Amino acid sequence: MPALPPGYTITHTTPSVETYISLRTSTGLTPFSTEAAARGLPNSLFTVQIMHEGQAVGMGRIIGDGGCFFQVTDICTQPAHRGRGLAKAVMAELTTWLERNAPKGAWVGLSADGEAGGLYRQFGFRATTEEFDSVGMARVM
Repeated sequence: MPALPPGYTITHTTPSVETYISLRTSTGLTPFSTEAAARGLPNSLFTVQIMHEGQAVGMGRIIGDGGCFFQVTDICTQPAHRGRGLAKAVMAELTTWLERNAPKGAWVGLSADGEAGGLYRQFGFRATTEEFDSVGMARVM
């Protein structure tokens, strides 16, 4: 597990709806409505927050059915706190949880935005086109 810089801590707590929306918005992720966040957050399988001076400055979640399919999502760090290994620490926590809880053969997916693919490759993720001859698809409701 990578060491966090002084002043940062990791919690395994789900953020409030307000914190979740604020983190997504401040880090450039697509914002969700209050209704969507209120429905989705309680269904998280595992959540990590990076705290600094009592405020969440980064997060990541695992969602899914708990058996066959898992999705790593919401990996983000506020811009003022980037470059300190916080996203790597979040991914290490999520990966450890998956290794302990996901059954052998479970499918773990994620969407890599921009340069994030390099981070995810460090934890064993590969582009589906490279590894599985498939292309991920999505639809926004």
